[in-house]
Amino acid sequence: MNYRIFKGDQIAAIGLGTWQLGSADWGQIDEVNALDILNTYVEAGGNFIDTADVYGMGTSERLIGKFLQQIDKKVYVATKLGRRDDAPNGWPQNFTYDAIRRHVEDSLTHLGLDQLYLEQLHCIPTEVLRKGEVFDHLRRIQEEGLIQHFGVSVETDEEALICLEHRDVAALQIIFNLFRQHLADDFFDKASAQDTALIARVPLASGLLSGKFNRSTTFDDKDHRHYNANGDAFNVGETFSGIAFEKGIELLEEIRSILPEGNLAQQSLQWILQHPAITTVIPGASKVEQVQSNIAAAQQPDLDDHTLQKLKRLYSERIRPEIRGKY
Repeated sequence: MNYRIFKGDQIAAIGLGTWQLGSADWGQIDEVNALDILNTYVEAGGNFIDTADVYGMGTSERLIGKFLQQIDKKVYVATKLGRRDDAPNGWPQNFTYDAIRRHVEDSLTHLGLDQLYLEQLHCIPTEVLRKGEVFDHLRRIQEEGLIQHFGVSVETDEEALICLEHRDVAALQIIFNLFRQHLADDFFDKASAQDTALIARVPLASGLLSGKFNRSTTFDDKDHRHYNANGDAFNVGETFSGIAFEKGIELLEEIRSILPEGNLAQQSLQWILQHPAITTVIPGASKVEQVQSNIAAAQQPDLDDHTLQKLKRLYSERIRPEIRGKY
């Protein structure tokens, strides 16, 4: 495993996303399999796990909490808040200090921790970020000792730039992959200049960049790749990075024609890690074998400049015009 620096700590360049472990939006994963996935990751040297309070409404956090009780290794856990709709006024009005603190406390309980390593706002409305009060709430909770660092998971370039106005935002979580390349030109330099970590989510475009799908692939009704394929439930960018599935399959063949022969998923992850501004990438996994493959990506050779330029040109000319949703 390779490591990169996050606020003085060495965290794994290949993290572990745990949306799947919520057993709500990717199909069911039983507890035994979930714990095996977590153990495989940590035994291979992984130490950065990303979750959220709405992944199975606490299921993912509770599984991670149970796992943490079984090990004696240092693991940095990042979670997210802001999308629960259980407050009196519901979401998206749920951004008061009291509501945020309550959700932080719930995550601490689920995870069995006294302090959260990284708490992140979870794709909340742009206007809420622009007002800035949520940052003051997080600062207050940080001063109270409940969180060590805070960050934001964003949907758009505009939101990222708003967050970068707050220099104590420790991390930005962004959709960044071969189907979403332009962010590297838009704000990576600014983030690096002020030591803001960048966490790359949806790195395999909901599995498209695994190379295992074809036009006849179907998904379970409860899988977001079925019910949110066109953005009917939440931002379409979270599903296949906003590319229509059949168009994504078509574009994937063009990506394959540029890349050298090899494991497509691992090459896709390595492409992300070739950007020095990226602190960690957080592919999810529903099988132990996927964890092992993702970890191996850190040992992939760098893509040469000619290949990188061809991929960038393909993105500008053919892929970016196909992105749907706000980004």
